[in-house]
Amino acid sequence: MSAFSMDVSAADFEQAVIEASKTVPVVVDFWAEWCGPCRALKPVLEKLAVEYAGKFRLAKINSDENQPLAQRYGVRGIPNVKAFVDGELVDEFSGALPESQVRQFLDKLIPSPAEKLRLETLREYAELQDAERALRMLAHASELDPANEAVRLDSAQLLITLNRHDEAAQVLASLSELTKLDERVKTLQARIALSTSAGGGVDADELAARIEHNAGDLEARLQLARVLITRHQYAPACDHLLEIVRRDRKFNDDAARKTLLQLFSVLGDDPLVSAYRRKLASALN
Repeated sequence: MSAFSMDVSAADFEQAVIEASKTVPVVVDFWAEWCGPCRALKPVLEKLAVEYAGKFRLAKINSDENQPLAQRYGVRGIPNVKAFVDGELVDEFSGALPESQVRQFLDKLIPSPAEKLRLETLREYAELQDAERALRMLAHASELDPANEAVRLDSAQLLITLNRHDEAAQVLASLSELTKLDERVKTLQARIALSTSAGGGVDADELAARIEHNAGDLEARLQLARVLITRHQYAPACDHLLEIVRRDRKFNDDAARKTLLQLFSVLGDDPLVSAYRRKLASALN
């Protein structure tokens, strides 16, 4: 046994595996004395735990002595190796793999220097809310690993926070086609579209007066809705957009409905979304 591997039982599983994995990946080896492949795999895992020197921890669990724990995690054959990160089971394999394949398994779990810096940046930003500093840290992470698209996604989000929408759009455009299908990318694109569509120098009071004078002034309603969105006054913005849909669905190339859908994407699980989705469906029927 080394400083990087330990015998674990049901009594200390939560602390040694679940809690510990919130700091460093924990690799759990379910084994048994009678299992030949287990005897072949165990020294490989122990050797690599020493070689990786704390980049992961090895938790060895005798499945015969901890059957409820083995059942809890669906161990049907041994050796069964399960990897935990941030308290969650993220990967696993069964059988005595050769050392080269075990290395590949481990390397997928262990964050690169760029990924470590990205995670450190997010933690610091959550505490300090210093977007400029966070951007500088992410720029360094990107230099360490230009292929890390998670770094670019985080950078785009910070750029939007700083109202640097053109730069954010350029970053999103640089992503791979597969990554562009991610819901987070679509949400960031929607935020850019909503922020830039409001335009500058628009007088909200003047727009409201135009609507009061003429309820059918759909252009004023659309502009006012966009201004309200930038002010995070989402419910009244949705009301104006719905009124446009009710009066003229095709107005300005269906801009009201499209703006609503962009806003829904940005708001995500906000209860307002489900309420206004129903209203939009009713207005379209």
